[in-house]
Amino acid sequence: MKTNSTPPALGIWMDHASANFIEFTVAPMLTKTIVSKFTHDVKAESLNKGENLMHKKEQALQSDFYKNIAKIVLGYNNVILFGPTDAKVELFNILEEDNRYDKIRIELKQTDKMTENQQHAFVKDHFSKHVVV
Repeated sequence: MKTNSTPPALGIWMDHASANFIEFTVAPMLTKTIVSKFTHDVKAESLNKGENLMHKKEQALQSDFYKNIAKIVLGYNNVILFGPTDAKVELFNILEEDNRYDKIRIELKQTDKMTENQQHAFVKDHFSKHVVV
């Protein structure tokens, strides 16, 4: 996702189902998405086998989802995690425990559900005040 040698800023709108990555650049901003593998169908299938199994599967898939996001965060100096659920807080807590993220400025912001254009505007507004591209 990184396109130049200057470590850019990254906005991540997320909930427990998906994460949209919006890189703050002077070029038109693009959105890339990672989707959690814990879908409604997986939940229903796991629940049929037992509630305990469903929760274990959910935790494992959610952990993989956060690990995939965390790998991307390593390429940036400034990150804003935003969205309507506690997913951003859960990810933030994971990143806080890993010293590889100590030099990355990571901020949290509670927002509502947003369209892609609203997400782009939010990232542009946030980083226009905080980061020079």
